[in-house]
Amino acid sequence: MIPSLIQSYQNAYSGLSKNSWYLSIVMLINRSGTMVIPFMSIYTIQVLHFTIVQAGMIMAFFGIGSFFGAFIGGKLTDKIGFYDIQVCALLLGGILFIILGFQRTFLSLSICTFILSVCNDSFRPANSAAIAHYSDDSNKTRSYSLNRLAVNLGWAFGGGLGGFLASISYHSLFWVDGCTNIFAAVLLLTLMPRAKIKITINKVKDTVTAVSSAYKDKVYLVFIVLNTLFSTCFFEFFVMQPVFYKIQWHLSERYIGCLLALNGILIVIIEMVLINKLEGKRNPLTYICTGIILSGLSFVLLNILPHNGLVAILIVVLITLGEIVAMPFMNAFWISRTNNRNRGEYAALYGMSWSAAQIIAPAFGNRIVAYGGFDTLWWVLGGICLLVSIGYYIMKKVTHTPKQALTLEDAF
Repeated sequence: MIPSLIQSYQNAYSGLSKNSWYLSIVMLINRSGTMVIPFMSIYTIQVLHFTIVQAGMIMAFFGIGSFFGAFIGGKLTDKIGFYDIQVCALLLGGILFIILGFQRTFLSLSICTFILSVCNDSFRPANSAAIAHYSDDSNKTRSYSLNRLAVNLGWAFGGGLGGFLASISYHSLFWVDGCTNIFAAVLLLTLMPRAKIKITINKVKDTVTAVSSAYKDKVYLVFIVLNTLFSTCFFEFFVMQPVFYKIQWHLSERYIGCLLALNGILIVIIEMVLINKLEGKRNPLTYICTGIILSGLSFVLLNILPHNGLVAILIVVLITLGEIVAMPFMNAFWISRTNNRNRGEYAALYGMSWSAAQIIAPAFGNRIVAYGGFDTLWWVLGGICLLVSIGYYIMKKVTHTPKQALTLEDAF
């Protein structure tokens, strides 16, 4: 039993390229320093004495900046290359985090937050394009899962360290966040020096026709709309569920924090092994449908099952399984429609859909609760997930996953 389990983990992590590991290490370092944003609202209210409305507007500027950052990062990735964009985004983001810590007025903090978010999130499309470049059809989904694992480990560590530092000095958060960004850039330059990057030129067959732009790919645009709807529902897990557990189920803040941590722990333990078992077995859209149904079911069960801590654990397990099954194969789907000339644009649209959902989710959840209560919210989210899964199922029936397009030059 134990040898078989060990072998499963070995198989899950084997066969990935060296550069895929390097990119994930850089992502781990970068996300380990993510501590300013989770504590920004508390910092602006308690330290700078902003109003709750002003604190909310600061976070809105961050979300809007994230949306435009993904767009700009995708465009620049296709024009300049993913390597330079990653390095520049990390370096500039690090400097801007430190500068942000010296802002004291609402106007200056809003402007700096927006610029920082644009710069910081331009990293994501470039990083996605890099992962795709350094993986192949046999391990592409696992390569993205490894990157997600690094993100979740980094968030868990950064959140814990951020809470400790905030109890000593909020100003230290900006320095640590900035320095980890800069260190991640230096690490990328060290592990993957530009001089040693090989440029590959592939021959293009006349019979192969690549989609020139993500904005002309109608199937992909439908995919983006469906993903935005699903991700809006998914973000309610972090936005409205903690409030629901506190107000309706009277769970303690410590227990709620453990529930959120459980999400990351399950991803770290399960995802790579499960994806290794599933990858290449079925159409990615099949797994996406399954994962979204599991997530929708978790919302509905909040209205059906008894109100206690054990049920809350079950809900977290269900929505995490849904996330694990769906999200890596969402990456696999959009990557299958790209080539090295347009991958940044596809990655940008995908990132923009998540950024848009991050902006929509708080307002949407609050409005539903204000007019219909939490019960209505969970039924609505379950219904949206069902409709989205049906949309993906229809997409599966009327489309096929295209072959990888060949390109004239590498993305560098």
